[in-house]
Amino acid sequence: MSIPLPETISPKPTRSDGVEARNRLLDAALQLFAEQGFAKTSIREIALAAQANVASISYYFGDKAGLYRAVFSDPRTNPPLPPEALEGTDVTLEQAIRGLLSSFLEPLKQGHVTQQQYMKLCFREMLEPTGAWQQEIDTNIAPAHMALTRGLCRHVGLAEADDDIHRLAFTISGLGVMLHVGNDLYTQIRPGLVNTPQALDAYLDRLVSYALVLVDAEAHRRSAKASASVHSTESTSLQAP
Repeated sequence: MSIPLPETISPKPTRSDGVEARNRLLDAALQLFAEQGFAKTSIREIALAAQANVASISYYFGDKAGLYRAVFSDPRTNPPLPPEALEGTDVTLEQAIRGLLSSFLEPLKQGHVTQQQYMKLCFREMLEPTGAWQQEIDTNIAPAHMALTRGLCRHVGLAEADDDIHRLAFTISGLGVMLHVGNDLYTQIRPGLVNTPQALDAYLDRLVSYALVLVDAEAHRRSAKASASVHSTESTSLQAP
């Protein structure tokens, strides 16, 4: 059952000299929320871990709930991906796919430990919901997914997404998700694939090419199916008395 987070006052704007202090609070909160969850973590613990005073949390985030939401949506670990980036008038399907997959790979450049903590936070939120994960689905994940399905429909000449288009969209996103869910496997089996920004950029190029092959395979499958259907209809017509 979801535990709704209380409403908070609007956070204060951050001056340039306060970015470091704000990020220290976000980093400390990420670690503690990931390890202990929202309910069991106090703002005093966070302030102590960040070497800051409790008042700074109120100043930057309003309250604990505001800080939690800020951690969950921190662009360093969860970069925003507006739907228009996936389906603007000048956005090609390849550019849309690159933008989507880049949103998964860029946070990994923050470091293995940081991204591990963020994944743990996401899993904990799913098990002990506060409403933040549902908000993430409603405001970011679902709109991006639907934007991608519309781009795929245009590419294959389909008016509306069917189950196979949704499967394809989830599969393409899964190429990026795997780098987060299976990060420990990469670091143990083939760390050179993910341990530098340059390696991640190379991986992104490969993932985009793999995704485009999947798209072409689906387009070919649909074309072959349509062709077979036409031939079957023509054959039936010829055999009719």
